[in-house]
Amino acid sequence: MQDPDPTIDALREEIAALRAEVSTLNQHRFIRVHNSIWRLMGVQVLRGLAMGFGTVAGGTIIVSAIAYSLSQIDFIPIIGDWASEIAREIQSGIKPQ
Repeated sequence: MQDPDPTIDALREEIAALRAEVSTLNQHRFIRVHNSIWRLMGVQVLRGLAMGFGTVAGGTIIVSAIAYSLSQIDFIPIIGDWASEIAREIQSGIKPQ
C-alpha cells in the first residue's frame, strides 16, 4: 500500500538515514572505548597521570631555565646574587638557611 503523502516517505527516508548514521557512530573507536565504565575509568586515570607528569616536568624545566638565566644577570646585583644563590642551592642539594 502506497502512502499518499510524500512527506511521510521523506520522513521514513530521513529516519533510515539517521539510523544508518547512528549505527556508524556506534562503531567509532571513541564510543567503543567509552562504552565500558571500567575502560573509561582506566583511560581517565592514565590521562590524569600523563597530565600530572607533563605539568611537573614542564614546570621543572621552565623554573630551571628562569633560575639559570637570572643567575647570569650581573648588571642587576640583587636579582643576580639571589638567582646565583638559588642555583648554588639547587646544584649542591642543600636547604637554605
